[in-house]
Amino acid sequence: MFETIGKWIVIVGFFLIIVGLIIYAIGKIPGLEKLPGTIRIEWGRGTFVFPIFLSILLSIVLTLLLNIIIRLFR
Repeated sequence: MFETIGKWIVIVGFFLIIVGLIIYAIGKIPGLEKLPGTIRIEWGRGTFVFPIFLSILLSIVLTLLLNIIIRLFR
């Protein structure tokens, strides 16, 4: 039982590392905050940027990727 739980924790950890690296790499691409559909709110000392188009695009890509991975392991 503990071996199974350990394997799942390792798999989830690996997945989180990959997702973190992808998000980090996307953050380094210049001009992403200027895409259409980006909400940008600026106030005194801060700025909030929410890229709606990029979020939808990332959601579609991750959904396709996870579906492919799930079908490979069936």
